[in-house]
Amino acid sequence: MRRALCNAAGVATIALLVGCGGLREDPILQYSSAEALEEGKRLLAESKYRQARPFLSHAFEIEPNSASGREGLLLAADSMFLDGGQENFVKAESRYRDFVNRFPTSEHAAYAQFQIGLSLSRRVAKADRDQSVTVKALDALTDVERFYPGSTYAQQAAEQITLLNGRQAEHDYLVGRFYGRFRVPLASMRRFENILETYPDYEGTDKVLLALCQLHFTAKDELNLAKASTYCRRLKNEFPESPLVRKIPKSLPLDLEVPVEDEAPDDSARQPADTGL
Repeated sequence: MRRALCNAAGVATIALLVGCGGLREDPILQYSSAEALEEGKRLLAESKYRQARPFLSHAFEIEPNSASGREGLLLAADSMFLDGGQENFVKAESRYRDFVNRFPTSEHAAYAQFQIGLSLSRRVAKADRDQSVTVKALDALTDVERFYPGSTYAQQAAEQITLLNGRQAEHDYLVGRFYGRFRVPLASMRRFENILETYPDYEGTDKVLLALCQLHFTAKDELNLAKASTYCRRLKNEFPESPLVRKIPKSLPLDLEVPVEDEAPDDSARQPADTGL
C-alpha cells in the first residue's frame, strides 16, 4: 500500500513537470542576457529584491563578460545588500568581491569595493564582542581610499572608517574597564592609552581621560599622581562641558607635572599578557 502511494505521488510530481513538449524549463532561461537584465532592473526598482535576483544572476551567467553581464553581477549583489540580513550581507560581499576581481578597471570597481566595506560594516558585532569583522571592514574601506582616491566613494569610505574606528575605540575602552575591574591596572592603562594615541577623534575621549586619571590617582605615589593630574587637567581643559569633570578627585592638584625623563617608562617587563579581548 505504501509503495503504491509513493508511486502515485511520484507520477503526480512528474505529471506536473512534464508538458506536451517534455520537462518544463525555467522560463528565465529563455531570456537573453539583455532581456534578463531589463526585467531584473524593473523588479529591483519596485523593491522586489528576491524576484529580481534570478534575472540579474542569469544576465551575468550566460554572458559574464558582456556589458549586460557585468551590470547583472553588480545589481545581483545590490539586490542581496538591499534585501538585508546577515546571510544576504555575506552573499553580497562575495558578489561584490567577484566583480572587483573580474573587472578591476571597471568604472564601477570603486563602488563595488565600497560596497564590500559596507556589507562587512552591516555585520559588525557590538562593541563588547569580537571585532574581527570590524577589522575586515576597515581594511576593505581603506582599500577604497588607496586604490580609488579620486572616486566619489573615497570620502564616503573615510566617513565609514571614522565610525568603525569609534567602534574599535569603544571595544578597547570596555576591555580596559574589564581589566580595571579585575585589578590589572597596567593592562587597563595600556588599553586606554592606545585609544588616545590611535583614535584621537573618539567621542568618548573624556571618559578615557577620567579612567586614566582615576587609575593613576589610586596608586598615590608621586609619579602616578603627576600623571593623574595631567589626564584630569586635559579632561577639564578639553572637555569643560563634560559631566565627567565633576568626577575629578577633589584632593588631586591639577598643576602637577610629569618629569620629562619619566614620561614613558618601560613597564613591559611588569605588564601582564594581553588576552586580546
